[in-house]
Amino acid sequence: MSSPISPEHVYHLRTVADPALSPDGSRLAYTQSWVDQESLDSRSRIMVLETASGLASEFTQGVKDTAAKYSPDGRQLAFLRPDGSGKRQVWVMGATGGEARPLAAVPSGVVDFAWSPDSQRLVLCADVEPDNPAPQSKPLGLPQVRVVRRIRYRYDTLGWRGDSHFHLFIADANGDTSRQITHGDWDDLAPVWSPDGAYIAFLSGRRDDRDLRSLTEAYVVPAEGGEPVLRSQGLSDVGAVAWSPDGRRLAAIGSEEDLGLVLWQAWLYVLEPGESPRRLTDDGIKPYLSFPAITRPPELRWTSEDKILFLGEQRGESFLFEAPISEGPARAVSGGGGQSTSLTLDQAARKAVVLASSPSTPGDLHGIDLQSHASTQLTDLNAGYLAGHPAAAMEKFSFQRDGWEIECRLWFPAEFDPSRQYPLVLDIHGGPNGAFYDSFVPLQQVLATAGHLVLAVNPRGSSTYGNDFMLAVLKDWGGEDYQDLMAAVDLVSERPYVDTSRLGVHGYSYGGYMTSWIAGHTDRFRAAVAGAPCIDLFSMYGTSDIGVSFGEVQWGGSLVDAATELIKHSPITYASNVTAPVLLLHGEADARCPIGQSEEYFVVLKRLGKEVELVRFPDCSHAFPRIGHPKMRQEYMRRTLGWFQKYLA
Repeated sequence: MSSPISPEHVYHLRTVADPALSPDGSRLAYTQSWVDQESLDSRSRIMVLETASGLASEFTQGVKDTAAKYSPDGRQLAFLRPDGSGKRQVWVMGATGGEARPLAAVPSGVVDFAWSPDSQRLVLCADVEPDNPAPQSKPLGLPQVRVVRRIRYRYDTLGWRGDSHFHLFIADANGDTSRQITHGDWDDLAPVWSPDGAYIAFLSGRRDDRDLRSLTEAYVVPAEGGEPVLRSQGLSDVGAVAWSPDGRRLAAIGSEEDLGLVLWQAWLYVLEPGESPRRLTDDGIKPYLSFPAITRPPELRWTSEDKILFLGEQRGESFLFEAPISEGPARAVSGGGGQSTSLTLDQAARKAVVLASSPSTPGDLHGIDLQSHASTQLTDLNAGYLAGHPAAAMEKFSFQRDGWEIECRLWFPAEFDPSRQYPLVLDIHGGPNGAFYDSFVPLQQVLATAGHLVLAVNPRGSSTYGNDFMLAVLKDWGGEDYQDLMAAVDLVSERPYVDTSRLGVHGYSYGGYMTSWIAGHTDRFRAAVAGAPCIDLFSMYGTSDIGVSFGEVQWGGSLVDAATELIKHSPITYASNVTAPVLLLHGEADARCPIGQSEEYFVVLKRLGKEVELVRFPDCSHAFPRIGHPKMRQEYMRRTLGWFQKYLA
């Protein structure tokens, strides 16, 4: 007898991350994470899988070891491990095992690193805190003030930044010394060595308006130190770089779009000194990028055959793409039917491994033979749990509205019976330039396997559907995107097994915004759950870590220029129209959508006599439903499920 996927699944499912192939492709290192059943804390270790046999074993014994990388000569494996103060440092051990040894410690910890081609050095990306007084100069037991001098003085998940910045260091592989090679009032991230080891390419935001826009450029600096040289003239934003085999050119994932960010829609370019950027892809492909300083971009490889390999996305599906440097379109080598978030290649670019989630599995590693394009699943960590708790089935469909094709995914309860009627929950993604994929979304699985139909829509503004579709939401939050969502609900409500008297709505971040917007604009929904919502754009402008850099583009200007529009597009303006019981779920350490947003909405709804409840999650950032403490992730899902079970029963 099977059981639903309950919120307690966070204590049972294991995850994989950070795949890294050895140079010869014979071994695969990766991070395996789980929850300790006694302490309920997250744990992680480095695993090594022999690709020929498929056998995997624990390689490290630390409590939170992550991000392993083989040296180019294949003899050593470096990884990150927290020191006594919780700061991550680089440790190195033999590729076949042995005792791990730390490199020279960086006081504020390391966020990223890369081996030099000769395996003798590493470049580290680490935090630099210029104004921190020496520990002995701090009066014992007395509180200290913190001074703010710039708009971007904090960043969600990273927390307080002040005048701190990420910079690059060179460390000897023997661990003896390290020296800083970049400096300044900006962040330097994602370093990549040139093939001859003489230079390092990296991302940095050094424009004069860097405090107002979260844009980055590509620079090159001598590995011995010196003045960095800008290499991405003509691009407004860059998210990843890779060297050509001859070291003369760079491949870059970037954007020329002034209104967008490279995370929303990007293109693949060739950067050559003295030449304008040459675009290799159209916006039918969205190259995949991660969040700088939190996760490193996936591998981008310029091969000896003058092709570039990269992860890309189309219409909510991921693929491994190959783009020729000469004329010709990029083509999919492998993928589809899932979401891929990591890529690693062997030295010869003959083997690849991707981390991919599908509608039925949270995520596993898959090997790809780049000659035959054959794919092999390498891990199956959660087969036992999913055998007893099968995932919900998914149907994908599209409809036309206002000249756009709107794609939807509908998740069905276990043992679905079309002769019965079921409650329907509309789930709304964040962004607004995020997207739902053909992937395993834990909350959707919890709701569906508990007996709800779950409708996941990618309205205009969603990424992976082209640049024009993505930009269509700018300055129109709660406008046509809202109409797209309601049209999807109308369409699904025509099905006889949908009980239209039992409709619920949930969303997180921008999805929380739209949930509260819907609650104030229609009485069709009997229950609403808003996670970390944007409620009052007027106040969010000055309290969010991206209120200026993100808000001015999305909402149409600064607080001075667009005050009327900010109020018009704020859900709090329509609080008196709310009829559905509203559950607000918010992290207390959220710098992206500060908890004051939910506090405002709670007070206004309560004062108006509405049914509302606010649940506060201590020490939780905006990303806590994905990477927070297991107990907090469980609570988020448990309370969401409970709210819908109470009001949609």
